[in-house]
Amino acid sequence: MSTHGPIIPGEGDEPVAAGELPADRPGTAEPVEFTVDLSSHEMLRRTHTVAALGAGWDPVAALHGEQAAYDLLYSGLDDEQQRLYEELIAAGVLPRRGGGDAAA
Repeated sequence: MSTHGPIIPGEGDEPVAAGELPADRPGTAEPVEFTVDLSSHEMLRRTHTVAALGAGWDPVAALHGEQAAYDLLYSGLDDEQQRLYEELIAAGVLPRRGGGDAAA
């Protein structure tokens, strides 16, 4: 079922545009525009997320750890893997990381 328009009972499962509703049917009022502001909910979600991470969470240390993991991931490559890695860098798919000398 699509959410693009109301379903008219007994006339199949295809939605119709609001301007195409039969005028003799009850409940065929024109759609009303409305907005829902979710910014307060988003702030509450962020508050709960940071609280769940705990007071000891250090975002800078987490970023450094992630970068170190990527450096290790792309180190110790064999010749074919290194060739493919260089192609991906040249194509802009991957950023250049590490010196390629970390332990495999």
